[in-house]
Order: sequence, then C-alpha cells, then structure tokens
Amino acid sequence: MNRHTLLLLAIGTLGITTAFAQTAMEPAPDDAATVTAPIEPESLPLDELRLFTEVLHRIKRDYVEPIDDRTLLEHAIRGMLAGLDPHSSYLNADDYAGLQEGTTGEFGGLGIEVSMEDGYIRVIAPIDDTPAARAGVQAGDLIIRLDETPVKGLSLNDAIERMRGAPGSEIELTISREGVDTPLTLRIVRDIVRVASVRGRLLEPGYGYLRIATFQARTGSDLRDHLLRLQGEGGGLYGVILDLRNNPGGVLGAAVEVADAFLERGEIVHTGGRAADSSVPFNAKPPDLLKGAPLIVLVNEGSASASEIVAGALQDRKRAVIVGRKTFGKGSVQTILPISNESALKLTTALYFTPAGRSIQAEGIKPDIVIDKLRVAAQEASPTEVKEADLARHLDNTTVPSPPAATAEPPANTVLAKDDFELFEALNLLKAMALMQHRANAEAE
Repeated sequence: MNRHTLLLLAIGTLGITTAFAQTAMEPAPDDAATVTAPIEPESLPLDELRLFTEVLHRIKRDYVEPIDDRTLLEHAIRGMLAGLDPHSSYLNADDYAGLQEGTTGEFGGLGIEVSMEDGYIRVIAPIDDTPAARAGVQAGDLIIRLDETPVKGLSLNDAIERMRGAPGSEIELTISREGVDTPLTLRIVRDIVRVASVRGRLLEPGYGYLRIATFQARTGSDLRDHLLRLQGEGGGLYGVILDLRNNPGGVLGAAVEVADAFLERGEIVHTGGRAADSSVPFNAKPPDLLKGAPLIVLVNEGSASASEIVAGALQDRKRAVIVGRKTFGKGSVQTILPISNESALKLTTALYFTPAGRSIQAEGIKPDIVIDKLRVAAQEASPTEVKEADLARHLDNTTVPSPPAATAEPPANTVLAKDDFELFEALNLLKAMALMQHRANAEAE
C-alpha cells in the first residue's frame, strides 16, 4: 500500500467516524449539545489534498527524527481544530477523561480556566481557593512561559498538559499583566483541586450572599439548598446578592437551573447555529424561590460562558440588577463528539443568545451599574475639620452614650468595604432596593 492510498483511507475513516458521532452527541461541560443528522459528503478539494500528501511525504522523508503516520495524522487533526477558534480541540483519551472529571468538581492541577490568544495562554479566571488563586493569578493575565518553556508555539492542550502534574510538584508561571511594566514570576505548587461550587452566608440579617465559583452538575441543587438554609437562618430574606465574579463557566444545565431558581417563567437562553436543529430554547418554570425579593448579580471580566448565560437571562427578564464590570464574552457552544477510539472532538457548533436575542460572543454582558476596581483605605480625620463639639461654649449632650472601647472590632460593613468594595456597594444597593420594594408593597395594601 503506497502513501497516497494510506492517506485516503485515513481521511475516509475519519469522515465515517465523524458522521457517526454527530448522531450521538453528548454535552460538553460548558455548553449545550445539539443533535444533527449525518451530513452528506462534499467533494474533496484535490489540489489541497495533493498538497497535504506532499507535506506528509516531506516530513516523513526529511524531518530530523523518524515519525510514524499515526502521530502525524493526530497532529494534523489537532491543528485543523485549533485553527478554527480558541475553544475547538481534539481530545485524546486522557484529555477526554480530564474534561469529564471537571464536571465533578475534583481534579488535579492549578485551578485555572484558560484559553488561547495570539499564541499565549489567557487566564479567563482562577477558581476560588485553588493553588492558582492563592498564588495571585488574576483574570486577564497572559501566561508567556511555563517553567523554562515559552508558551508561544504550544497548542492549548500542550500547555494544559504542562500545567498538570502530581500534587506537591511545582511549576513556575511567567505572566504578563496589564498595568505592570515587567513580567511577573509566580511559583505554584500543584494540588488536588476540589471546587466547592456554591457557598452562602448572611451579610446582615435578612440579606443573603450566594457565591458560585464554577457551574458543576450539582450546582443547581446546591444553590437551592443554600438559599433555603439562608431563608431559615434569617427568618426570610429581604434580598440576595449572587456573586459570579471570576466564574469561568461550566455545565449548561446548571446555569439554566440557577437562573430558573429566580424566575417564574419565560426563556432563559437559546442556542443557534448552522444546523437546522441547532436552535434549542431553555425555559424557566415556577416557582421563583425568592418570591420576587430584590436580586443583584455581581460580575466582572472573569465571568464567562455559563455565568454570562445567568446574568444575561436575569438582566433581560428584568429580574436582577447586574453590577460590576463587563463580562468575558464567551458565548459559543461546544459540543463533545465522541469517536471510536475513546477520544473525542470538542467542536464549536452554535452561539448562545439571551432572551432578548443578544449574542454573548465577543460582546459579553454589560452591567447595569459599573463598579471599577477600587480598594478602600482608612483615612485619618483632617486636623482642619471643625465640628460642633470643637466650638467654644458648645452645649453638651449628656444623653450620648460612651463611645465603644478602642479595642472593639470595627463594624462588619466597614470590614466588608475594605475587603471587598464591590460587594460592599452591592449590599448598599440591595438595601435600597429592598426598602423601595417594602414601601411600594405598603402603599399597595
């Protein structure tokens, strides 16, 4: 069998496998699956096939080291998918298993969601309480070196493989960060990453806080459990802040469940692509677990994919006020197409659209109220400030209680303002919304 025959057989086999996989798609964690009928084969461009065959022949004959046909063809498949967009890729058996592990919330590595941009690795978001987050990796960082290896020239899968490793082993990331003149070097110790998808607490009596770090298979049910617990602890809730900052996305079904928890009815999201049956709507059903109480969604540049679906749905349905900064803009649907040798294709097949028909892709969700990155620092009183108590012959107020001791802890909201100014501002807004709703309800009675 000559090389030309071998190549055509390989292409034919791939074509048959792909057509079969399209009738048995499984959803990727991060996105929806659409089921399409096998497509009719199109005529192949003979000139380009001859070029491909010639390149294959030259590599096999002249490359500095011998390389087998299987490896060359796998490289060709990877390159073909990588050339489409940052999210399409070929998954070998190990990659496929790793992708499936990600939906369970436990996997090995750094705890970082990344994409490829101009040959470098762009950090979408570090995941809460993971090695990457603790080391100071930030959303928007560009990773330019992994240990001594430049990222430029590596595929996304190759870079991810290098970042993986045994728990306890170290890796050095060289990072370019906006606003920082020189590259940063971070040494990170790999660990087993266990992601608690949902956390919740009361910020003040009656005001709940729910944080979703990533969307996993159980996120919807976990959010409902936390919400019910907070309602019991506070004797009811006046309002809730849903924090999706630096949430890189995850399972589509979980995003739909989270949005559904706060909606009575109506569309949450729909997908649309080239295939006739790629338009799939996802709708809410009663009840709204908050019963119409005010809701604020916190987002930033690290909020992507499933996070943007939730924020876009609640914004379009006028159910929540979106606060923070413009989101990442990852609005494409990846479908997992399993193929016969335990590998799979992760292929972009459609785009997400909000209930109002807005595409999230490369646009993101614009918040209703923008809060820039700020930190609050303590400010000493100015010596030129004059108050009533400083005036000569001022009247004393003998009913004023003694001030608290100097060792007393500062008020909780003061601590919150210093630790997380965005959350502090969101809480103030939530209180105002709850007050206005209470007044409106009182007038209606």
